[in-house]
Amino acid sequence: MDDEPLSEWAERRDAKIGRLRAVPIVSGDGPRASHLNPDAPRAIERWNGHVWEPYALAADLADAKRILYPEAHTPPTPAPGPARLPLAPGTGRHRKP
Repeated sequence: MDDEPLSEWAERRDAKIGRLRAVPIVSGDGPRASHLNPDAPRAIERWNGHVWEPYALAADLADAKRILYPEAHTPPTPAPGPARLPLAPGTGRHRKP
């Protein structure tokens, strides 16, 4: 059997440290899927390499997504360069004279 070296396994494990996840706070054995209870509060947990530890609380699914994916909620910066005219006169065959 081919086992991977312990150093490769440790690198793969350490790469996951700091990962966040949102867990719905529901009572009993209710559904835990995020799409079933979008208004339920969420516990944000952080992986420390051994166990998931409490990190933050979110009021609902939208708030949890803002915490988990902050880069998705920042506006993109416009690309520098000259502005292009999308319908500028052209010389192609498809253009009418």
